Amino acid sequence: MSESRYSLSDLLRVMERLRNPHGGCPWDLRQDFSTIVPSTLEECYELVQAIEHEDYPHIAEELGDVLFQVVFYAQLGREKNLFCFDDIVDTLVKKLIRRHPHVFAQGQIEGVVSQTASVQQVKASWEAIKHWERSARAQPGVLDDVPVALPALPRAQKLQKRAAAVNFDWPDAAAALDKLQEEVDELREAINARDVSAVADEMGDVLFSQVNVARLLGVDAETCLRRAATRFEQRFRHMEAAARDSGLALDRMTATALDALWESAKRDLHRDL
Repeated sequence: MSESRYSLSDLLRVMERLRNPHGGCPWDLRQDFSTIVPSTLEECYELVQAIEHEDYPHIAEELGDVLFQVVFYAQLGREKNLFCFDDIVDTLVKKLIRRHPHVFAQGQIEGVVSQTASVQQVKASWEAIKHWERSARAQPGVLDDVPVALPALPRAQKLQKRAAAVNFDWPDAAAALDKLQEEVDELREAINARDVSAVADEMGDVLFSQVNVARLLGVDAETCLRRAATRFEQRFRHMEAAARDSGLALDRMTATALDALWESAKRDLHRDL
């Protein structure tokens, strides 16, 4: 006899019980839309970390944690008569069908489109549909619905992508790279002038230009930076271990000795790949 498994309806009932004023969880009862936002962000980042480490059992667990966040918001919405979980699902399914006319003929889930669309056609259709959606929400501007709360790198990439959709873009990555060099030169001038405000502005322009180069090369700036940070962490930890094995402390070593440890760490970790 196979072990019974819980279902989505069980999860919704658990959430309902947690928020029940009579016998529910005191912590859950204190929460509202704004207070659980930090938990939502944390769960999403933990999911990303599990994916990056290809920790598939953990991915399943983290997906559950992210789903719980959705269910929590749904319960809060239901309590205030704003929306419920069924509304979330209904809105999502309608949006997916609307945005994929190349898959769902006549807007029906089982409707089959006989002709295959190209990736370029899909992208063009997607942007046109999203433009129509923004107009329907009284947000006709190209950048109107780009969330301010997005982390800086993905927000910069999204802003650039939106602008590129109306042909406000560099012709290629080489041109964007030239612009990056120009911004670096301007940053150097601001540093030499000891203009703190200008340094901050020019540093922002350098970072924004780097995102442009990444986008035009077809790579995600956030992913690139996360990978670079991971490489740095691995190499630095290797340096620490090597120094410790030699009875040395990093903060007592010369710059030359630290550079030598760093280069050794790069070679050792590359050899292990």
